[in-house]
Amino acid sequence: MIKTISSKNAPAAIGPYSQAKQVGNLLFTSGQIPLDPEKGVLVGSEIREQTEQVMKNLCEVLKAAGTDFDHVVKTTCFLADIADFAAFNEVYASFISSAPARSCFAVKALPKGALVEVECIAEVE
Repeated sequence: MIKTISSKNAPAAIGPYSQAKQVGNLLFTSGQIPLDPEKGVLVGSEIREQTEQVMKNLCEVLKAAGTDFDHVVKTTCFLADIADFAAFNEVYASFISSAPARSCFAVKALPKGALVEVECIAEVE
């Protein structure tokens, strides 16, 4: 059974997708960019601010599914500039201490001009 997960405390999807899908005890989130959940505008102009908002948004999606960062098994991280890697890691590590598997890529561009996007796979108990 596939279940759609949605939180009003995270930004609404800006396209034809959902915030997350749960299949059995696994949750697959869509990528979160640093949007203010209420206003739908980008938060911050530098990587640390934007990463913090992304992780807060992701936290809300995880909460809506009944899980948290301690149950994240894999993340995929997208950066508009690989030079932001160290600063991104500092903020990321303040939210996720369980060291899940991870891929991190520099990409040409992200939606709405964001500097960072993160998606994850988590266990739901």
